[in-house]
This record gives sequence, structure tokens and C-alpha cells, in this order.
Amino acid sequence: MSSRGSKWKQHLSSIGRWPVRVAAVGCVALLFGSGLSLADGDHDRARQALESGQILPLRTILERVEREYPGQVVDVELERDDGRWAYEIKVLRAGGALVKLKLDARDGAFVSSKEKTRTRGRANEGGH
Repeated sequence: MSSRGSKWKQHLSSIGRWPVRVAAVGCVALLFGSGLSLADGDHDRARQALESGQILPLRTILERVEREYPGQVVDVELERDDGRWAYEIKVLRAGGALVKLKLDARDGAFVSSKEKTRTRGRANEGGH
């Protein structure tokens, strides 16, 4: 029974690492572009913008975000608004706060941030 108990503990500990593995796979997908949310037809325009130097690679943007806003990236979008490319990134921070960031895709500058925190079952919003 001791052997069975240790196998069960190993199984449970491997389940505990499962979200980390999924997150790692998701990050790899993001780095290769398949995780980006783009409207139909925008994928080719985004690729051309990257190849021509109009936007920074997602990897560069994510490194900057991770330095300034440590946490788990849960969503990435690349949008073109008023002729400018922007990355919109959602980060889940320690304590459960969700931060929505907007970065200029050309130079990686932070354009805006909005944070939602949970207090007693309700979401509170704060913005910058």
C-alpha cells in the first residue's frame, strides 16, 4: 500500500504541474504567431509589418511585459488602430489581479494599462 500511496502522490504532483506545461505550450504558440488574435486577412499584413520592421517581434514585447508586470500572460492581440499597430496583452498577476496592457507595436512603449482586482467577489477596475 505504501507503494500505491507514493504512486498516487506522484500522479497528483504531476497534475499540479499540468497548468505550467499548458502555459509553456501556449507561450511557444504565441511566439510563433498562432496564438495571436487577428481578424481574417490581418495575419499576412502583420507578418509583412514584422518583416519590414514596422512592429517588434512578440518575443521582444513579452520580455518587456514580464519585466514590468510579472505574472502569467493569458491573452495577446495585435490590432491596427488609426494606422498604428498595437499589442494588447492581458496578464494575470499574483493575488488574482488581471492587467490589460496596450503597447505600441513599433517601439514597445506602454500606451495604457488597466487593472481589475477582485474584492469580496466583485471586480474593481483601476486604470492608468
